[in-house]
Amino acid sequence: MRQQLHPTILAIESSCDETSASVIQSGKVLNNVIASQAVHHKYGGVVPELASRAHQQNILQVVNEAMQSAGIKNEDLNAIAFTRGPGLMGSLVVGVSFAKGMALALGVPLIEVNHMEAHVLAHFIDEPRPQFPFLCLTVSGGHTQIVLVNDYLDMRVIGETQDDAVGEAFDKAAKMMGLPYPGGPLIDQYAKLGNPKAFKFSQTVMPDLSFSFSGIKTAFLYFLRDRKKEDENFVEKNLNDICASLQLHLVQMLLQKVKLASHQTGIKEIAIAGGVAANSGLREAMKLTAQEMNWKIFIPEFQYCTDNAAMIAMAAYYKFLAGRFCGLEVAPIANLGIGDKA
Repeated sequence: MRQQLHPTILAIESSCDETSASVIQSGKVLNNVIASQAVHHKYGGVVPELASRAHQQNILQVVNEAMQSAGIKNEDLNAIAFTRGPGLMGSLVVGVSFAKGMALALGVPLIEVNHMEAHVLAHFIDEPRPQFPFLCLTVSGGHTQIVLVNDYLDMRVIGETQDDAVGEAFDKAAKMMGLPYPGGPLIDQYAKLGNPKAFKFSQTVMPDLSFSFSGIKTAFLYFLRDRKKEDENFVEKNLNDICASLQLHLVQMLLQKVKLASHQTGIKEIAIAGGVAANSGLREAMKLTAQEMNWKIFIPEFQYCTDNAAMIAMAAYYKFLAGRFCGLEVAPIANLGIGDKA
């Protein structure tokens, strides 16, 4: 195999509703091409069947753009990487199938990547990079986890949600208020203009490092119901304050557990990753908490928080160096977890 220590790898991400491709060369990410799917907006959420069809339409164009912008030809590639899971099965199948076909045609190995592990490894795309061991709060629409990261390919979930993810709580709350999909970023936008202490919501208190967001979702639903009985225009009149108050509660729930994890492990290198890591309220709260707790924190660029192939490429690079390849018989796994073995 050519250039064992300086591989050129094409990575493909297709876990949900973003079709993405990235080229990494000698450990340096050269690009991060992403095609989003606007078709889901009118349905208030991602429609799996429509997502898989859109991936089929976008994937060739996205891969070609990534290769061309990197100045890479097919014969320059040493491996093809892809997201194996977790994600929507139909979406994953498109990416896995494309990667298999391309690897077979070029005679290069395949590298499967765990999507959630890739979110963690997004911190190694650019400086500054965390030192091992570190804790990573991975927060998205489907996951809320605290991960103990001992090495590039050695990580373990030490705390996670027992029901809903925090990203799902943001989006469902936005839907309750009549905001369009995706609602999480809109809550963040309106929260900047509101009073975060205007309203209070009850929440479920979980032991140890576990999270639960179903309770605050229910409390928020009843809060809106009762207030709208008094004034049917309550949400419109108080939108900024509602969003600011809800966001504060959710962010505090996350940071409470991260503080506990840091105390239990003695680790003060703290990172955040995943789509909700783009939330400005969480990012600012992390910075303030870092000053209070004497943490060293790491927050990725916005483009590396949401689903993207650059993080898949970064994970694939370390797997390449470790010789961890997979065969053509590999199949996607919708509920693949961090640390799960293929």
